[in-house]
Amino acid sequence: MTNPTPLQTLIGLAQDEVDTATQRLGRLQRERGEVEKQLQALITYRDEYHTRFTESARQGMAAGNVRNFQAFIDTLDAAINQQRRMLDQATVRVEAAKPEWQRCKQKLGSYEVLQTRQDQVAARKEARREQRDSDEYAARILRMRAPQHL
Repeated sequence: MTNPTPLQTLIGLAQDEVDTATQRLGRLQRERGEVEKQLQALITYRDEYHTRFTESARQGMAAGNVRNFQAFIDTLDAAINQQRRMLDQATVRVEAAKPEWQRCKQKLGSYEVLQTRQDQVAARKEARREQRDSDEYAARILRMRAPQHL
């Protein structure tokens, strides 16, 4: 097995950085998604609870029950507001992780372009060497076939 070139080592390290940044961004996006789902669940529950209360209130309700309802709605509203703040924070974390991921991808891409160029230079050198060897072989064959003049 051949030793990796310095450029191949850099590509490997850059790929590791991309993998780490990708995993981090993915984790942050999943966390944001969970926070958003929880917010939607709270909003849905609040709306359903409010609808049920409104239907019950139409049929008449004691003042104590109205106060309890209002207190519970206030609690749900506070939880919804807290969840919205958490969603905003999660969104900020996702948006902050994106430039790092892009920087890592760009760095890897740059190294890969350099590797491609290096490979192309090596391929051209190899092609020239093979052509030179082929030309030398053909010249040798011609010399061997040529009549020998003494």
